[in-house]
Amino acid sequence: MNVNSQNFISMRKPKTFNNPEHFIEGWYWVIPSQNLRIGEVKAVTILGRNLVVYRGQDKRVVICDAYCPHMGAHLAEGKVEGNELRCFFHNWKFDSQGICVEIPCLYEPLPLKLKTWPTEEKYGMIWIWTGETTQQPLPFILDLDQDEFDVTFGFHFFKNCHPNIVMINAIDAQHFNTIHKLPFEIIFDKEEYSPNAIIFRNTTDVRGDYSFKKLIRTISKRSITYNICYWYGSTSIVTLGFDFFSFHIMFALRLIEGGKTEGRTILMMKKRKKFLGKLFNQFVLWILKLFGQNFVKGDNKIFKTMRFNFKTPIKADQSIMQLINHVEKQKPLTWGTWQLVRSREVEPKESPKKWRDDLVND
Repeated sequence: MNVNSQNFISMRKPKTFNNPEHFIEGWYWVIPSQNLRIGEVKAVTILGRNLVVYRGQDKRVVICDAYCPHMGAHLAEGKVEGNELRCFFHNWKFDSQGICVEIPCLYEPLPLKLKTWPTEEKYGMIWIWTGETTQQPLPFILDLDQDEFDVTFGFHFFKNCHPNIVMINAIDAQHFNTIHKLPFEIIFDKEEYSPNAIIFRNTTDVRGDYSFKKLIRTISKRSITYNICYWYGSTSIVTLGFDFFSFHIMFALRLIEGGKTEGRTILMMKKRKKFLGKLFNQFVLWILKLFGQNFVKGDNKIFKTMRFNFKTPIKADQSIMQLINHVEKQKPLTWGTWQLVRSREVEPKESPKKWRDDLVND
């Protein structure tokens, strides 16, 4: 068989992409907001690190390391008092910044600070930034970051492979024809939006005699817009746009033990003010939820047994190669410790004097 050598693309072995011990510093989902009531504290394990998450009386969420700095008792056994967290074992209390504010057997607390992490709530989900200070915003829908959306959860799923591998599925143009039998060609244009975000844009012409295209033309007279924006190599927002409306699907993934994936899908549509508009959004989101579960069945079969080994990329895999290169340029952290990859330094400790001075200045 004659093979055109120009169809093949050379590549170096990735150091971060598909590595079960590495992930990109960024925003990752923790739990749905509705699963954490006021005054409740829960244990969570995110990217190999044990944490606790609680909601104070001011309704704000706090995420901190799981173990008390006194003797290592798990703080999820404690209780929320106002906006502060008290350890069950010896009743030491920490405020929302992690500062020890009370030790019952002492007149004044020791200069201790429990490690806390940047936290936000959006899309009905609690999120954590895995670094010292946030460098980028939460994933958002491009050009619509100031708009409000109707949001509903899709499905909660597990995959037997790394999140990076699940992510490439949305830009694997070949599999749309082989697995999903979509009768048109998809070609992507790439745009590096930021150091942590990359966009793949495609506008598919729906003209033609295929029955599928005829069905689509009843919804959209001209074309379908299909865009994907990837954040931190583990979260993506897929936008599918027709003539008069668009909907968006967020795939929020995170690495779990064994190099596998836990993920959530979040379905979104721009809010409509009138009653019929609201009803239309609810109907489309309901249809989308049902359709999405059926659409991914073929992919599920692949992810159960797949062992990713990308030694022979071809020209049709160009978008996948671009995503891999984008992930490789980001800041990699180590599973469990959240330390910078290849760094042997001990996790930095904040000076008690520094944060005491900050309190005085406040």
